[in-house]
Amino acid sequence: FSLQFDKWTDGQRRRVLVDLLERCSLSQQKFCAKQLQARVPTEAVDFTTRLPRVLSLYIFSFLDPRSLCRCAQVSWHWKYLSELDQLWMLKCLRFGWLLNFCPTPLEQGVWKKHYIQMVRELRLTPPKTPSKDEFMVINVQPVKSNVPERNLSVGTSRGRQELRPWRCPDRNPTDTARYNHLDNQPPIQQARQA
Repeated sequence: FSLQFDKWTDGQRRRVLVDLLERCSLSQQKFCAKQLQARVPTEAVDFTTRLPRVLSLYIFSFLDPRSLCRCAQVSWHWKYLSELDQLWMLKCLRFGWLLNFCPTPLEQGVWKKHYIQMVRELRLTPPKTPSKDEFMVINVQPVKSNVPERNLSVGTSRGRQELRPWRCPDRNPTDTARYNHLDNQPPIQQARQA
């Protein structure tokens, strides 16, 4: 039989195999399936179904919240794993977001909902700026000191270098008084001198 089987074409071999499998009993078909699984590696095996749940959760714990939400769209098993409170509780506690109630053992996904709610509150709450009426305008007068002005310098290990009094990319600007905020006089005195 094996000599004849070697001479047949691929189509002939397939027809013979189908005929043999149809005539086999259920236990013989299971035996054939086990033999095939041992010889032909299964492609695209989900690692979360093969690994213990603890290891799968450990791998998922390295993902950021957005990636966890994307993992929930892969399959039902990944959705179940990526919404477990063990993953989301750590992400909430990292920011100091605590639950204000004690969830029952039957509640699932409480920490994920809490995380999403806190992020929404962060994005929806604009920074509070006071209204025009709340601003106080104080009459500021320049303080005159009797200490003479001196040039500021920075000490380096090899010598002294003067600080440049301007803030622009040009190394030799023509108008340094405008950029030198420390040595400038009040605007009224500058106008009088001009």
